[in-house]
Amino acid sequence: MISLLNIGSLILGIIAWAIPIISIINKKRAKESNWAVFSLTSIGACGISLFFQILYNHHLVEIQDWSALMDTSRALTFASIVLLAITMILNILNFNIYRSTAI
Repeated sequence: MISLLNIGSLILGIIAWAIPIISIINKKRAKESNWAVFSLTSIGACGISLFFQILYNHHLVEIQDWSALMDTSRALTFASIVLLAITMILNILNFNIYRSTAI
């Protein structure tokens, strides 16, 4: 059951990237801009994804699987940085596109 945290984290990470991309693609078709709702949902999905990874690491600490923690900590840190950075870049891009069309 705990391994579902990794799958959930991956799915939510993909959702965090897909939502602003879909919002940017549908900008021309949308009569009303819901970019703020999309951005908040994207950032929320990113946050929950990172939280799932924290819970998984907590589980590894509880069962004292130190080798798993040592093996995955560097990759987890890198993946978290990439997830957060790309999510923020996509949402800032989304904001700038909709702000320029509203003016």
